[in-house]
Amino acid sequence: MDQKKIEAMNDCVIRFAHINGTGSASANQLLAKSFLRMGVRFGAKNMFPSNIQGLPTWFELRVNDRGHTGRRGGVDLMVAMNPQTFAEDHRAVDPGGYLMFDATKPLAENQRRRDITYLAVPITEICRQYFSDGKIRGLLKNIFTIGFVGGVLGIDESLMIDLVCATYRTQPKLLDWNTKALSLGFHEACSGGYREAVGIKVTTGKGQEDRIYLSGNQAAALGCLYAGATFAAWYPITPSTSLVDAFSRYCHRFRIDPVDKKHRFAIVQGEDEIASLGMVLGASWNGCRGFTATSGPGISLMMELIGYGYYAEIPAVIFNVQRTGPSTGMPTRNQHADLVACAYASHGDTKHLLIFPGTVKECFDFAVQAFDLADRFQTPVFVMSDLELAMNDWVSAPLKWDDSYQPDRGKVLSAEELEALDSWYRYEDRDGDGIPYRTLPMTHPAKGANLTRGSGHDQFGRYTENGALYRENLDRLTRKLENAVDRLPDPIVYGKTGDVGLICLGTTLEPLQEAVDLLLQETGKTMSIMRIRSFPFSLGVEEYIDQCDTVIVVEQSRDAQLRKLLVSELPINGRSLKSVLVYDGLPLTAGQLSAEIRQILG
Repeated sequence: MDQKKIEAMNDCVIRFAHINGTGSASANQLLAKSFLRMGVRFGAKNMFPSNIQGLPTWFELRVNDRGHTGRRGGVDLMVAMNPQTFAEDHRAVDPGGYLMFDATKPLAENQRRRDITYLAVPITEICRQYFSDGKIRGLLKNIFTIGFVGGVLGIDESLMIDLVCATYRTQPKLLDWNTKALSLGFHEACSGGYREAVGIKVTTGKGQEDRIYLSGNQAAALGCLYAGATFAAWYPITPSTSLVDAFSRYCHRFRIDPVDKKHRFAIVQGEDEIASLGMVLGASWNGCRGFTATSGPGISLMMELIGYGYYAEIPAVIFNVQRTGPSTGMPTRNQHADLVACAYASHGDTKHLLIFPGTVKECFDFAVQAFDLADRFQTPVFVMSDLELAMNDWVSAPLKWDDSYQPDRGKVLSAEELEALDSWYRYEDRDGDGIPYRTLPMTHPAKGANLTRGSGHDQFGRYTENGALYRENLDRLTRKLENAVDRLPDPIVYGKTGDVGLICLGTTLEPLQEAVDLLLQETGKTMSIMRIRSFPFSLGVEEYIDQCDTVIVVEQSRDAQLRKLLVSELPINGRSLKSVLVYDGLPLTAGQLSAEIRQILG
């Protein structure tokens, strides 16, 4: 080897290359959970195809004591288990890095690089010696591999054995097989000289003891439960289905009456996304807290009913877990290209409330807030998550809940309030804030029928084609949304404003923060990041742009959709905003972003 080996403690990138459908995912998570138990700061990225099995899949772990746990770019230790992508995976290893492969089939000398270290392990041969069942043997190769990687990194074997025991404690035979395979991998790493050959190690960290590990979709589903949602209707679509699946599991655990055993919830798979949103609007009109979860193609189908909810003023929560488009696009790749579609969804003059979670904790918190916003302002509210946040597991601070929380149901008249009123009209603006009062069915035996109309109407709910009354109604809706801005999540600024300001949303922040750290050392300029968390934009967004000499909008779309919204909605000169656009669907890397920003800054 001509290149000096990479040597690092708690600072590395490990990538596993597998064939989808071979059972590698659960094995890879075993290593991630080992890091979690050790208190190591890490991030995990799963890059997988949209078919069930057969195509390549990659799982990448980034360990970094400084907290930069997004994708860095490059690989220190590659576990190349997929013959189809071996050449590509081989090239991806950084000089001085390490490549583990199954040496049951040797690698020819003319295929080897001189600047990396090869960990040639006869995985298939070893597993064949100890496991006779061919089908099980194929799955146990993954556990053997994880044991080997744990061994070369210096992880305590007993810690990983404990995790295996926790996983298979009710299945003795599987427990025995997996424990044996893991130990075989450890033994091979330690007895074959591999541990000494690898210069990257992972040891116990500090300050991570209270962390949890879950996906954005799981957190959002918990938020729905805690917010009091009792109804969900959806049509399965990647990457949102696991949100409803998680909500169903939580409901079956916590929303079944302990006495009569009846379900205190309803979850319905609609025949399509149109029907699903229609059911949510019907449930919400009846006083239920309901939601749907979908992705870009589903939003396209829902357009007419989104407009109906906006104009008839019916609460609804829509989780849009964004993926690539147009059309089917790449269903398991990430993008933020639904911003314009959702901000102005449906025909006619419409505008909607959007909130953008960027962490697992925000998926939980914003889910609760979305229901309060929908009820308070009687309108559809979009929670704009993305595939990377929703489907990956993330290390997170514990989710916290205030037991004194009371749902904000907004202006819902009770029977006593209706009795005391001389008159009440569904679309009358009594308070001057644009929000009318509503009732729920069966609230009063004679008063307060909740008339809902999606065609032209006046303040009484009567059909009209009077232009002046129509304009008055649209102006009230505008006023209502303007008053909602103060209740939306504020943007967060990271760093000191001055020379360069970077604007982003969602999961773009993670690699962007590392890119900024790299650039600060090079340029000496003052650099900061504003992460936008809602639309319509607050006054703070405009103020931030004014405070920065150069403003760069970093986003995951081809058409600069976030920049378009900023220019459209704020009194700013569009020429003053530069763009960094990354839209290949893969998780962003710090190296990629720093190179793009460096080019703009000259």
